[in-house]
Amino acid sequence: MRWSIKIAKVAGIEVRIHLTFLLLLAFIGISYYHVGGRAAAFEGVGFILLLFACVLLHEFGHAIAAKAFGIQTPDITLLPIGGVARMQRMPEKPWQELVVAIAGPLVNVVIAGVLFLVIGLGINWGEAADLADPNGSLLTKLAAVNVMLVLFNLIPAFPMDGGRVLRSLLAMSMSHAKATLIAARIGQAIAFAFGFVGLFVNPLLVFIALFVYLGASSENAMAQMKEVSTGMRVTDAMVTELVSLGDADTIDDAVDALLRTSQQEFPVLDRGGHVLGLLTRDLMIKALRETGPSTPVTQVMRRCEQAVHPNDHFEEAFRLMQENACPALPVIDGAGRLVGLVTPENIGELMMVRSILREGERPAWKRSEA
Repeated sequence: MRWSIKIAKVAGIEVRIHLTFLLLLAFIGISYYHVGGRAAAFEGVGFILLLFACVLLHEFGHAIAAKAFGIQTPDITLLPIGGVARMQRMPEKPWQELVVAIAGPLVNVVIAGVLFLVIGLGINWGEAADLADPNGSLLTKLAAVNVMLVLFNLIPAFPMDGGRVLRSLLAMSMSHAKATLIAARIGQAIAFAFGFVGLFVNPLLVFIALFVYLGASSENAMAQMKEVSTGMRVTDAMVTELVSLGDADTIDDAVDALLRTSQQEFPVLDRGGHVLGLLTRDLMIKALRETGPSTPVTQVMRRCEQAVHPNDHFEEAFRLMQENACPALPVIDGAGRLVGLVTPENIGELMMVRSILREGERPAWKRSEA
């Protein structure tokens, strides 16, 4: 994620903080300082750090559960609005997704339980509810926050954990795409309710409503795309008419190709036609600014660690693009030579066409053997 810095690596997972998180700490410190002086500022910042430590453990709960099913989590990023665990993918089986989704809130349940044992069950909920009071008990507020995290994350709406819990339960008795559609619509209805209440009660609810609505829409779009692509081969989706770059070309040559074509990604080939890497428009522009037009493309390109065959199932290509965050995926023949490219743009166009066709029908210009 852009504007984030690595602060640690735990169990092979990078822990990163977004720079805006530092602004949050500064804001909290200044706010508490005006209320109670230096001691209150230190306590306020300490409380936020402990709060986000709980959020981090929540995300590690998801990551550890996913790892049990062979799914890696490259990094976890802390943002002012919470944490984001970037998993390669979600499990295919509904019960596995249920385990991964519920693992995070269960971590907060455990943390809250331990804190209740420490401070006793006779908690002052009035004190716990006033999180902005610098004179309140730190452990009491931390216990209350963990309860709130559990309740908020179990709201049955994407992108919260509750939306994935709902989808996984529905998927046990129907298709994944239909379960996602139902869960997304429920999430969008909740978003409208949040937005309506927020207009009269708290503007923050309007922001949360927008966050929930966009998350539900995005999750539904991904699920429907996956459903439509079922049974397709890579050859049905790849671009075959494309411009490539040679290993002796420079950024100046790449810019010329960018201006002459509508491509955003350019494969870099050696003299034998084998793929060395991919040069994206963003990498090209960055190199143009930092090192100049004479920079060899081989110094800037992204090395290709994944590739697919034309007859591979498209679902495999889609999975590889998700897991490796590939800007494009080379398609190579049996001799290892480039024959095409799978890009997000042509995938979207093909999905649009497929959604119009009858179920199981393929475009006449792209029929391939099953």
